[in-house]
Amino acid sequence: MKEEFRLRGLEGMSEYRVMELLLFYAIPQGDVNPLAHRLVDRFGGLAGVFNATYEQLMAVPGVGHNTALLLTFMPQLAARYQDSSYSLEGQVVGTWQLQELLVPLFLGARNEKVFLVCLDSKDRLITCRQIHEGIADRVDVSARKIVEIALGCGARRVVLAHNHLSGIALCSAADVQATRQLRTLLAQMEICLVDHVVVADGDMVSMVASGYIPAWGARP
Repeated sequence: MKEEFRLRGLEGMSEYRVMELLLFYAIPQGDVNPLAHRLVDRFGGLAGVFNATYEQLMAVPGVGHNTALLLTFMPQLAARYQDSSYSLEGQVVGTWQLQELLVPLFLGARNEKVFLVCLDSKDRLITCRQIHEGIADRVDVSARKIVEIALGCGARRVVLAHNHLSGIALCSAADVQATRQLRTLLAQMEICLVDHVVVADGDMVSMVASGYIPAWGARP
């Protein structure tokens, strides 16, 4: 199987065989084929396995500490790879570029996170930073922290992004209310909150596109 991967990569390889190949590095001795089938069937596919928590994986017969650790490590490794290999610094950022930049940052996230995208006056990317992390539905966003980061890098236009652990990328009433209040506060500091996006399960929804705040490009 390793030789098959060396020659052809994952092309044409079933999810069971992909999982079996990965499990070999956690359990080098013995037949891991039954466990590969058990995991893929239990969680409904590779994505389900990689999105499972350490505790959920440990509940599967045959999964030990090393296996659970490896499987929870994989999506975070993928996110780190995407973050380091895909750079938009200095480029004009629109909705499509935002999705390419932000969605990978939430891969494998166990908590809700908030990222701040800082733009110059021509909407070119200056930096993207994580500004908060918390448990589900309890992420607080500090206007003061946003102002400090934005002014520190010379940004006057920013985009907020946070994830929903529910797997549904929809703007809640609380999201919208908090965003409108934050937009007003930032405008007083001459910083435009251009958009606020919600990410979940590889999808992204924009509050601008949804009509909750003024269209992209509006100035405070």
